[in-house]
Amino acid sequence: MLSIYNTLSKTKEVFKPLEGNKVRMYVCGMTVYDFCHLGHGRSMVAFDLVTRWLRYSGYDLTYVRNITDIDDKIINRANENGESFDALTARMIDAMHEDERRLNILPPDQEPRATDHIPGMHAMIQTLIDKGFAYAPGNGDVYYRVGKFVGYGKLSRKKIEDLRIGARIEVDEAKQDPLDFVLWKGVKPGEPSWESPWGPGRPGWHIECSVMSTCCLGESFDIHGGGNDLEFPHHENEIAQSEAATGKQYANAWMHCGMIRINGEKMSKSLNNFFTIRDVLDKYHPEVVRYLLVSSHYRSSINYSEDSLRESKGALERFYHALRGLPRVEAKGGETYVDRFTLAMNDDFGTPEACAVLFDLVREINRLRESEPEVAAGLAARLRELAGLLGVLQLDADDFLRAGAEGKVDAAEVEALIQARLQARADKNWAESDRIRDQITAMGVVLEDSKGATTWRLAD
Repeated sequence: MLSIYNTLSKTKEVFKPLEGNKVRMYVCGMTVYDFCHLGHGRSMVAFDLVTRWLRYSGYDLTYVRNITDIDDKIINRANENGESFDALTARMIDAMHEDERRLNILPPDQEPRATDHIPGMHAMIQTLIDKGFAYAPGNGDVYYRVGKFVGYGKLSRKKIEDLRIGARIEVDEAKQDPLDFVLWKGVKPGEPSWESPWGPGRPGWHIECSVMSTCCLGESFDIHGGGNDLEFPHHENEIAQSEAATGKQYANAWMHCGMIRINGEKMSKSLNNFFTIRDVLDKYHPEVVRYLLVSSHYRSSINYSEDSLRESKGALERFYHALRGLPRVEAKGGETYVDRFTLAMNDDFGTPEACAVLFDLVREINRLRESEPEVAAGLAARLRELAGLLGVLQLDADDFLRAGAEGKVDAAEVEALIQARLQARADKNWAESDRIRDQITAMGVVLEDSKGATTWRLAD
């Protein structure tokens, strides 16, 4: 039975969909003004993992992840580049999708864009005004009246009185309360804008997700997710807007993934301490990066370092060595490992424990590969099956272990030398066999002799 840590209740809860076997999940996606950094990749991979496990568990999942394609950062970057905001966002969305494919991230079922939901935002804002939860001071802006929403702070456990300490109203704002936040921004010179009942302008950030989520999934849905940096104020404000507008509970469960950290600080563009996904993939195999992201629990932070990536690479090499040389057959045996893996994943997607099960399975494969090769092959297929739920170990073993060899060694030359060495060994010409091995080693290649075969990989 699946249990999920609900940020709203601050406890693990047995997961029960609102409607039968159907699960509706909304995750806050990217603001597309630049290439995605590895922190974005952490969120995308975390909820890809959730998606894979929910579907494997038999749930009928609808997964929605939005795109914010209009905001201050987008406008500023487009102006810096001398291009339109929609040309910029189109390029960045294409780049994001390419990063996803390389990290083996399944596409969401729906990917709504903020600029396609402007009329829905107008409707929800008007509802909030009509109910007294929002006001238009007459300058083109519309604000949400935080003090009127009784449950404000229930997700983040923040108190309105504490938030008011030190809060102030900027000179160019027409707020009634420093905590009130903008729903609609009146147009400024040179900015893109849309007509509205309050004059031309553009939406505030928080209203976008309230509208896109309820439009795609209904007024109440099962899971709302995102990075833990969004818990306040973004998700708190989403709750306030949505529940004030509909009178219903917004999301049944809230899931927040941890951050990528550099020297103890959150990886972010504002701190200029980030690595784009493509920067990292230029140096490391995509499966290495993905394994780094899935091997830690989704709620924990990950400290990014060269050492952590090398450890991830080493773990995958151990897995692929166990698979190497075994025929592709149907998964057979290993039911105990399946049960342990399932138990770990059903405990709030416990990937560290699930990965430990995979290592135990590798040990069993290695123990049996010589004495019972058919049993080992069935377990190897089971290893691929379980690891596939984490989105890894789906490549040919030799392809992974030799990744990066192109341009460094001539594979045909290595294979020819291996055959020459095998012939020397068959002729009992041990000196020639050793000479060829030394020649191959000098090329930066490691030979691995096993029963009936010799394989190779690049040295670390």
